[in-house]
Amino acid sequence: MTLATPVLTTDRLRLRPFTDADADRLYALHSNTHVMRYWDSPPWTERARAERFVTTCRKVEAEGTGARVAIDRASDGAFVGWCGLTEWNPVYRSASLGYCLDEAMWGHGYATEAAHALLRWAFDTLDLNRVQSEADTRNAASARVLEKIGFVREGTLREDCVVNGEVSDSWVFGLIRREWPPSARPL
Repeated sequence: MTLATPVLTTDRLRLRPFTDADADRLYALHSNTHVMRYWDSPPWTERARAERFVTTCRKVEAEGTGARVAIDRASDGAFVGWCGLTEWNPVYRSASLGYCLDEAMWGHGYATEAAHALLRWAFDTLDLNRVQSEADTRNAASARVLEKIGFVREGTLREDCVVNGEVSDSWVFGLIRREWPPSARPL
């Protein structure tokens, strides 16, 4: 089953499928050691990794297991980062949310806005019941984004990954359809 990657818009953002032209921007984003300091994989060291990311996004869409979208600022088309739903399970009506933003775009509410738009699509179009996300316990900013859009911290995965050679814990967050903010639902 193919899951069509959406084009979504908000007041300030445009979420769209990735193109081959995004590889340089993705490489710049994922090779930044500061951006990647809480990820469970090291910063990218070769541009080919960005090309594989775009290919994987298309594969995930074709398999019907998720959708990742590039985020552009509507006012000037600047690349903000990406947001995505993966591990979509139509039987359990669940998926996992992830996002990564360019460091220059932090602190403007873009992650919250993009994730909110993608969640609206997920609950309305995919009829999801649950969306899960994880954040390194040292990443308070990501935890705040998730809590702003209605996620509840459900627990801690102790020493679940190694980040830059350091064992790290992750918080698990969940958002259930019935807890999705009423203001997020269409009229």
